[in-house]
Amino acid sequence: MKRLLLAATLSLLSLPTFAAGPARDRLDAFAKGMHSLAGSFTQTLSGPNGEAGKISKGTLALEAPRQFRWETTAPYKQTIVADGSRVWLYDPDLEQVTVRKQSSEEAQSPLTVLTDISQLDRDFHVTEQGQHDGYQWLRLTSTSADPQFTYADLGFDAKGALAAMRFQDQLGNLTNITFANLTRNTALPEGTFTFVPPQGTDVVGDAPVLQTQPVH
Repeated sequence: MKRLLLAATLSLLSLPTFAAGPARDRLDAFAKGMHSLAGSFTQTLSGPNGEAGKISKGTLALEAPRQFRWETTAPYKQTIVADGSRVWLYDPDLEQVTVRKQSSEEAQSPLTVLTDISQLDRDFHVTEQGQHDGYQWLRLTSTSADPQFTYADLGFDAKGALAAMRFQDQLGNLTNITFANLTRNTALPEGTFTFVPPQGTDVVGDAPVLQTQPVH
């Protein structure tokens, strides 16, 4: 289940008020002039047959054009860092980090459109889903020949702020994410998008030559 939650994340409000309108208009207004975003999330993963969802919580940070950090803090710890070149998936319980070229990951990630709106029409089919569950919804369907998710929906509240995201993967698992305490264009700490494996970590995949850091 931990691996499913981590994979679902890859397939993420204290914001200004925007004029209400169709979801695409709200997304365009939300993303306009935004170069960074930080906050927290609650994520629920449900099985394809409606099995009870598993809940996790954590923090996120995005920065244009290609960097993000998604860190699960409860009920366990896992970290995803995209540094602009590679995506690092770190599981401290397994003492393992999996590394992939970022180009193969981000082309199918709904998270990256938040700081790169030009990606929206290039990499996704976009359709309005109307208003339900308290939000105005926009659906993104990947144009990739081998997509990681069936669809991803972005939900905007009555003030035009991004409030939720949900998507279904190819196995039918449904992920629901709600955002909180998001801040736009905040100065992010140095090293937010840098990942150095702790000493003793097993590094798997397409990694550069690395220096490890001691375990504290």
